[in-house]
This record gives sequence, C-alpha cells and structure tokens, in this order.
Amino acid sequence: MAPPRSLILHRLTPYFAARIRQNQRLLSSSFFYSSSSSAAEEASSSSPSPSVDLDSVHMTDTCVQRMKQLQASEAEGKVLRLSVETGGCSGFQYVFDLDDKSYPDDRVFEKGGVKLVVDNISYDFVKGATVDYVEELIRSAFQVGLGGNFPRL
Repeated sequence: MAPPRSLILHRLTPYFAARIRQNQRLLSSSFFYSSSSSAAEEASSSSPSPSVDLDSVHMTDTCVQRMKQLQASEAEGKVLRLSVETGGCSGFQYVFDLDDKSYPDDRVFEKGGVKLVVDNISYDFVKGATVDYVEELIRSAFQVGLGGNFPRL
C-alpha cells in the first residue's frame, strides 16, 4: 500500500527546500539576465509593465490570448498549472498542465480573466518570472522566462 501523498510531500519538503535555495542562486546569476539585442527586442513586446512585482508570476498578453483560445475550444473552466519537477539538463524542468483542481497550498495569479496556478514548492523557483506562449516553426509552447529572457532548462 502506498503512503499518503501528504506524508511523501512532508518527507520530501526539506530536500526540495535545499534544491530551491541552490537553484535560486543559479537563477539569480548574471547568465540568465544577459541576452542578445534581438531577444531583448522580442521580450519587450510581450513582457509585463516596467513596474514588475518580483513576488508574482506574470503572464504575457500572448499567454493570456492562447489560454483564452484553449478555454473556448476544449478546456472550459480549466486553469494553467505551472510546476517544477526533477529532470532536464539542470536537474529541473517546467511542466504546464490544464487543470480544474486547486489545492490549499496553491498560489493563483490572474490576468485578463485567465488564471495561472503554481503550487507552493514550485513557487520558489518561478517567483518574479514571466510565462509566455511562443510559436516557432518546429514547436509551440508555454515557457518561463526571467526578466524578459526565456532560458531553456
């Protein structure tokens, strides 16, 4: 019989807290804040207003538009859930889901009638970040960026 989810989360919290602090130092390094001029021009068109709240998770207008399209076609009543899980090159990866549930430890951010939900553990990784929706030749996806830059983790 598997242990209850809350027991597992309680036991893993110290591990995640240590990894969060370690990644917070990595994320605040100058590597993530340097970009080419073309990337800076692109980011300025979809980044939030100059008075950015560093404790919030922001959504670009493109992200809001795409969520409204999804809600109109197939995901009515659902919210965009952002979480950080183990995996990827840096040891962590962003995961986006359309979800209709919320939990007591969730943080909810709203823009233009669209809600973004982040669980409490993942919040430490993404606070102050911006969620954007990009369309490229080979893919289209939601992605997370810091200070207008969108590094791939």
